[in-house]
Amino acid sequence: MSFVLGVVLFAAALVISVGWHEAGHMWAAQLTGMKVRRYFIGFGPTLWSTRRGETEYGFKAIPAGGFCDIAGMTPYDELAEEDRERAMYLQPTWKRLVVLAAGPFQNFLLGFVLVVVLGLGWGLPILGNQPVTVAAMECVAPSSQPDGTLDPCTGPAPAAQAGLQTGDRILAVDGHTVSSRGDLISKVQASAGASVDLTIERDGHRSRLQLPVQQVQRMVQDSEGTRYSATVGAIGVTLDTETIRHYNAVTVWGGAIGFTGDMFRETWNALLSLPSKVDDLWQAVTGGDRGDDTPVSVVGASRLGGEAVERGYWDMFLGLLLSVNFFLGAFNLVPLLPLDGGHMAIALYEKLRDTFRRRRGKIKGGPVDYYKLMPVTYTVVVVMGAFMILTVTADIINPIRVF
Repeated sequence: MSFVLGVVLFAAALVISVGWHEAGHMWAAQLTGMKVRRYFIGFGPTLWSTRRGETEYGFKAIPAGGFCDIAGMTPYDELAEEDRERAMYLQPTWKRLVVLAAGPFQNFLLGFVLVVVLGLGWGLPILGNQPVTVAAMECVAPSSQPDGTLDPCTGPAPAAQAGLQTGDRILAVDGHTVSSRGDLISKVQASAGASVDLTIERDGHRSRLQLPVQQVQRMVQDSEGTRYSATVGAIGVTLDTETIRHYNAVTVWGGAIGFTGDMFRETWNALLSLPSKVDDLWQAVTGGDRGDDTPVSVVGASRLGGEAVERGYWDMFLGLLLSVNFFLGAFNLVPLLPLDGGHMAIALYEKLRDTFRRRRGKIKGGPVDYYKLMPVTYTVVVVMGAFMILTVTADIINPIRVF
C-alpha cells in the first residue's frame, strides 16, 4: 500500500512541478502586460474551470502536465483586435525573454527549496568527485580472509612514517587525479612500484609525499562482480567514508548553494550524455543489463519514488524530485523548438538581426516565419517522442534496481 502511495505522490509532485513551471510563464506574462488567456493543469477534456479577470483557470482530464496560453505567442495565433497590441511576439525582446525564462526559473527555484529541505532534514549527498580524506593510519595487514576481513598486523603505520597525517586530503596518485575513495584504492592496488607519489592538501596548502607500497593479499572484485584473491599494493591508510554532509539552519544556505551548483554541473553533463544513452537503453530493452546512469522516464521515476516511500527513504524521494526539477528547467532551455529555449533563440535572433539592420539604415524586420522552422520542429518532436517511448519501455521491461 505504501508503494502505491509513493507512486501516486511522486506522480502528483511531477504534475505540480510542470504546473509550477507554467505558472512562472503566466505570472511573468501578466506582470509584463501580456494577456494570458488560459492556464490549465493537464490536457484533454476540461473537468473544471473558472475565470478570474481575463484568464481562465482549470483542470483537464489527463494529468500529464499543463499549459499556459499567452495571446500571440507566435504571429499565427488568432487574436482579438483588442489583444493585438499585447501579443507576445510584438513585445520588446527583454519582456519575451523574461516570460520564456520564467518557467525554467520556477523549476530551479523549486529545486533549490527542496535542496534546503533535504539539507535540513537528512543532509546533502556529495556529488561528483568525493573528497578523499585520511581518517586513520595503521600497519599493513599481509593478507585478508575470504569475507574481506584483514588479518592481524603489528608495527608502525608506513604512511605515518612517510609524513601523512589524519585530515590530509589526497588529490592525486602519481600525478593522476583521485575522484573517489574507490578510485584511490584501485590506483594504489594497481601500483607496481615500491612507492607512490601522493599529492595532498593540508590546511589549504598542497604538497607531495612519497609513500612506501607493500605487496599484500586482498580479496578483489572483477567487472562482473566475481570476488577472488590477488596480490595488490597497500599503504595502510583508512579513509573518511563521508558521503553526506549535515547542516543546521544557519549553515544550510551555503551548503544548498554549493549543492545547487553541483546539480547544475551534473544536469549539464546528463544533457550532453543523452545521445550516447540511446544504445544503452536499447540494450536494456533487448535483454542487456540496465545501467544505473541511464535516463528514466516519468514511469521509472514514479516507481523509484514509490519504492523510496515504501522503505521510508523520504530523502531519496526528495532527491529524485529535485533532480527532475533541475533537469526539467535545464532541458527547456535547450535552443530548439518547441522548447522555451527555442523561442528564446528566435527572440534573440530577431533582436540581433534588427540591430544590424538599424546600423545599415534599414527598418526593423518582420517576425521570424515559424512555418519555415516546422520541419526542424517536427524532427525534434519525433526524436523526443521516440526517446521517451524507448525510456518508458526500458523502465517497464528492465527497470533500474536500487533496492
